[in-house]
Amino acid sequence: MSISNPRQTFLNPSIPFAGTILGGLQPGEMVVIQGSVPSDADRFQVDFTCGSSVKPRADVAFHFNPRLVKSCIVCNTLQKERWGREQILYQMPFRAGAAFEIIILIQKDQFKVAVNGAHVLEYKHRMDLERVDTILMSGKVKVQAVGIVAPSSSAVSPAASLTSQNSEMNQIISSSGDLGVPFSGQLLKGLSVGRSIVVKGETNQNAHSFGVNLRVSSGNDIALHLNPRVKKGLFIRNSLLSGCWGPEETKLASFPFAAGQYFEMIILCDSQHFRVAVNGVHQLDYKHRVQDLIRIDQLEVLGDVSLLDVKIL
Repeated sequence: MSISNPRQTFLNPSIPFAGTILGGLQPGEMVVIQGSVPSDADRFQVDFTCGSSVKPRADVAFHFNPRLVKSCIVCNTLQKERWGREQILYQMPFRAGAAFEIIILIQKDQFKVAVNGAHVLEYKHRMDLERVDTILMSGKVKVQAVGIVAPSSSAVSPAASLTSQNSEMNQIISSSGDLGVPFSGQLLKGLSVGRSIVVKGETNQNAHSFGVNLRVSSGNDIALHLNPRVKKGLFIRNSLLSGCWGPEETKLASFPFAAGQYFEMIILCDSQHFRVAVNGVHQLDYKHRVQDLIRIDQLEVLGDVSLLDVKIL
């Protein structure tokens, strides 16, 4: 089975990996994982989780755990830090040293898993699908690409489609190629519903604050101003419209940044809000104050931070 036009991709993720699933998982969608099993692998796992908390450990809706040494696949669910009854399949479609493609079809009542084009197993939901917002991968495995695909996608080579998606990302943000700060990048087609911006960076060792702005290049308006103030532990959100700042938003369950630390920020644009996740955990929603999204066509990063990567999906 093969698919195209993923709505979200993760390319060459480092393992262990935690990635936010923008908008969660919907029935009819597929998650495609392309990778290979190292020659010395004994086991690896793919988990669909409710957040990425370590203490307490986040609930795991679907734990998919191939154990090559025992030639079986163990599936389970973790709720309130307790594992449920294991579902074990005594088959092994993975081979050490070989490439693979896993396709997980999301249905209303179950997950259906195929490996290398052959159906492998089904796993009934044990918790609400709406809670799932993160994919975790760990163990001895190499992953080239992960794609989350909407039901309407047509059939072509998944490897080609993910490569094409990566090329599109590089074209949509136009800059000098220099990720020095202050950074300014042009969103060539402006924003639209369903688009997301990924900013990967590292705060400076003595960081006070930094800013990520989504601007309207035809004027001075800032549609979204994200301002983590590291020293004070505050995450300020605001908009600058017609020369005036609006009311600040500061409420947050916990502050996700620390001085001298790596971070991955994802800004998803939906029909009513910007939804912001940091390091795989949803942090906040910010209601649009600029309604004409296509006018938002410039990304700016400034302050006490080093940029590692910027993409738009």
